[in-house]
Amino acid sequence: MSEKFIELTLGSHMISHGYDANNNEVTEEVEVDSFSKKIVAISRIKSVSEKYILTDYLDGRWIYWEYQEDYKTLKKILLK
Repeated sequence: MSEKFIELTLGSHMISHGYDANNNEVTEEVEVDSFSKKIVAISRIKSVSEKYILTDYLDGRWIYWEYQEDYKTLKKILLK
């Protein structure tokens, strides 16, 4: 079975590395100067809000990406 992909224009992001001993989320914020196009496997997308797209990453991490596409358009593509 072929995995489906989507092209997104992604910018700054926050990486969630998990939780510390006190159950506080450990995050790393990455600021970039401009958005860039990336191909993302649809199976990695966990949720979409009007500002962020949440994807899984290596070793149980999560990434909250800022994206440039229109929310309604992205929603329509993902619900096909």
